[in-house]
Amino acid sequence: MRTFGCNGFIYEDGKVLLVKRNYEPFKGIWSLPGGIIREGETAEYCVSREVKEETGLDVEPIRLISIYSHPERNPQGLIVALYFCRATSGKIKKGKDAAGARWFSINELPPLAGDRKKMIEDAFEYL
Repeated sequence: MRTFGCNGFIYEDGKVLLVKRNYEPFKGIWSLPGGIIREGETAEYCVSREVKEETGLDVEPIRLISIYSHPERNPQGLIVALYFCRATSGKIKKGKDAAGARWFSINELPPLAGDRKKMIEDAFEYL
């Protein structure tokens, strides 16, 4: 059985919020904030919780952008839902599951984990 997770796409003033992964797979590589859904959670709650834990920001999920389910998209075969989220409060800070959190200009993105570049491109189709 495959695991399900959620990622948040938070975009403000020409910048996207990324986190530096603190764990494998892709440890030390920049990614969209997110993680695995817990028993009893909705996907929307999961993305809000994970973004808060990794970045310090409170967010509101606005819209489901897409589901990413290709079995080889990451070494664990994780299926993820990508949500467009709006920041509602908080300040950016390193969270417990991330080695760092930072805004990046969309024109100057660092190397990204796995299929995150495709996920960001898909998110821009929504914008």
